[in-house]
Amino acid sequence: MKTILAAYFGVKKGSGSSILSALHDLPSVPWLIRSKIVKHLQIISVLQFVISFLVMGIGCSLLLMYMFCTDCWVIAAIYTAWLIHDWNTPKQGGRRSTWVRNWTMWKYFRDYFPIRLIKTHNLLPSRNYIFGYHPHGIFCFGGFCNFGTEATGFSKIFPGIKPSLATLAGNFRLPVLRDYLMSGGICPVNRNSIDYLLSSNGTGNAVVIVIGGAAESLDCAPGMNSVTLKKRKGFVKLALKHGADLVPVYSFGENEVYKQLIFDDDSWWRTIQKRLQKILGFAPCLFHGCGLFFPESWGLVPYCKPITTVVGEPITVPKIEEPSQDVIDMYHAMYIRSLKSLFDNYKTRFGLNESDILQIQ
Repeated sequence: MKTILAAYFGVKKGSGSSILSALHDLPSVPWLIRSKIVKHLQIISVLQFVISFLVMGIGCSLLLMYMFCTDCWVIAAIYTAWLIHDWNTPKQGGRRSTWVRNWTMWKYFRDYFPIRLIKTHNLLPSRNYIFGYHPHGIFCFGGFCNFGTEATGFSKIFPGIKPSLATLAGNFRLPVLRDYLMSGGICPVNRNSIDYLLSSNGTGNAVVIVIGGAAESLDCAPGMNSVTLKKRKGFVKLALKHGADLVPVYSFGENEVYKQLIFDDDSWWRTIQKRLQKILGFAPCLFHGCGLFFPESWGLVPYCKPITTVVGEPITVPKIEEPSQDVIDMYHAMYIRSLKSLFDNYKTRFGLNESDILQIQ
């Protein structure tokens, strides 16, 4: 059991064999039981990500405040002092950990759905890129697995390219959660952070921006093929400012893993959701997956639906310090055409019908 746990968390023990090989070393355990153990580890891997996103930041903040009222106040004070000293690190490239990105746990996370990464064109390490990720989904599982870990082999598929998944800046104000996110190469989705990565960090950088953001998550549900993009042009302006090529990315299946109650735009429930979104920075979605012990029940465990992330053809973008609105609109239109083409070329390969269209909102 110690060997299994060590392999699960990516800690080398002895020969450093994975948990699968550890299980095969137990001949007395029937194959069916071994497969159930692997399935349970996959569920745990996904749940720890969901729970970490929902409660780690708030929980650690409350714990830190509580520690100030106990005999452990010195530890809390030291950590707080270090937190203040380290406050700007997320805006300056973060603190990426190759060890964390390669944890064995992420492979179980990948295999639960499963998640795949598809390359359509080569990317040059001599250029910088802005990846536009679509759709957001509820938790952006495909974005995290492909660009926040090495579970799908991003560095091998795109050698010389270093991805940085951009997420809510508020997450980096929360103790422990900020370090957890930075270890995966995740950065705040704000101008200072993106400017640093595209201008002060050399070349071969790929900033991954979920263009639709929190607003798009309110409209994600199984069978929905719509993205919030029509009025989102800030990422194009950033690309022009830094001469970073634009790359459309679409994850087929991202919207299928949770069911959500979607309210009409003119309903007071949707009005409350939008107001909370502006206050909190994220959308309070009413969603459910399946139960932990009974798949037929409701719970936080996402449904086992394949997610395939396709990285499209890069759009070469010139460097223009102060681009005009006409130039921004032109490259924004080019990006929309490229995204639609990517969707149409691959939709029938990943479970959609030829008649399905991508709706741009």
